[in-house]
Amino acid sequence: MIENKHDSFIIAQTIAQVREQIAAACRQSGRDVSEVQLMAVTKTVEAARVNAAIAAGVRLLGENKAQELCAKYEQYDKDEVDIHFIGHLQTNKVRQIIDKVCMIQSLDRLSLAQEIQNQCERLNRQMECLVEVNIGSEFTKSGVAPEMLENFLLSVRSFDRLKIRGIMAIPPICDTEIENERNFERMHQLFVDISSKNIDNISMDFLSMGMSGDYLLAIKHGSNLVRLGTILFGHRVYP
Repeated sequence: MIENKHDSFIIAQTIAQVREQIAAACRQSGRDVSEVQLMAVTKTVEAARVNAAIAAGVRLLGENKAQELCAKYEQYDKDEVDIHFIGHLQTNKVRQIIDKVCMIQSLDRLSLAQEIQNQCERLNRQMECLVEVNIGSEFTKSGVAPEMLENFLLSVRSFDRLKIRGIMAIPPICDTEIENERNFERMHQLFVDISSKNIDNISMDFLSMGMSGDYLLAIKHGSNLVRLGTILFGHRVYP
């Protein structure tokens, strides 16, 4: 349970302020605010606090861990929300989450695509996916290398239970805003380039990038789905 109504009020107030900032960023970029979706990232956030965000109008949740999603799933006010899986997904965890999410944003390898295909066949359903791009070419991060993105998309288009809806990135932490902008610009260029190729079973509907520290900059560079945790729920201690 949330300790008091004040916490719910603060969450609602914060969400309202963030929406105002998103709207301002859209206006400055000549975009319609309806183009940008706000996702609440719920890693280590208690279900009651997530439900407070839902009550305040959040309609999209982002889950990082299969075990945590399963533990909190039944506690969520799920009727009006979509849940996306946004963290690194092990193939042996796909079965646990396949019936709980409507999109997997972290598709990054063929073995994962095959397992999603297998589990969707088992349940007779489809799964929308975004391909995660390792835009900073970091050895410690998962994701498809930018230069390999088109080849990867050509490889996964044959999986008929997957519907590729766009791309996602977690850019590296940069020392300057200019460096950060370069990563966002490169992601947007990939998004545009792939869109122009009209690959079967591949749609570029979502460019998912931008988190609590850089989401306004990401919107400036074309993001239409921002993933926000800390700014909505405060700093958390990760296990």
